Amino acid sequence: MAERLYKEIGEKIKQEILKSDMGIGDKLPTERVYAELFGVSRTLVREAFIMLEIEELIEVKKGSGSYLKARPFDRPDRQVSDVGPFELLQARQVIESAVAACAALTVTKADLQRLQDTLDLEEAEMQNVEKANAADREFHLLVAQATQNTLLVDNVLRLWDMRDNNPMWQQLHARIPESSYHGQWLKDHEKVLMQLRKRSAEGARDAMWQHLENVKRTLFELSDTEAPDFDGYLFS
Repeated sequence: MAERLYKEIGEKIKQEILKSDMGIGDKLPTERVYAELFGVSRTLVREAFIMLEIEELIEVKKGSGSYLKARPFDRPDRQVSDVGPFELLQARQVIESAVAACAALTVTKADLQRLQDTLDLEEAEMQNVEKANAADREFHLLVAQATQNTLLVDNVLRLWDMRDNNPMWQQLHARIPESSYHGQWLKDHEKVLMQLRKRSAEGARDAMWQHLENVKRTLFELSDTEAPDFDGYLFS
């Protein structure tokens, strides 16, 4: 299988470092510079930066930039997941919004009660990041289960397992301040549940799409490694 593009960009950045006289602790050029140099989007460069951070070649300091932690030849390459975090989020957005639309037509009273119970738990555990994250996952899986379709459930479960076991996702997710995002995402979940109660397929699809758009925007903005004038666009 062909290498993912972000890996190719990561390797090109390594070569640029090797060709330069950059030393440990020196600041790397910005994502914008690399994007223009290689003729790719900043999203792609951002994922390459995350890969280099996982490989412990660079250190990201939010609001300051990225700094060389070790030159590429000083460390062996470390394997990372073949799927970048924003690619995974895009897949979730497409699939889970369609799943929510399907669930609106088949959801039962028991499903709705389980979803409400999970939201109550998510709200109660807002300050406990680990438990709030578990409730977040459970809510999305319960929406899938409300379709009464085991294949759809399996697909959503696979996406979440990829999310939970993806080192690039974990690296990016760790940058979010403690519990700061759960309030907004809980409101998003409540909107999804409201549309499921109404049995509105279109409303449920739109609510889930917007929820994952909010997640994507939050993670993208908090992964900023450049100056404060970052414009926040997605998937340029």
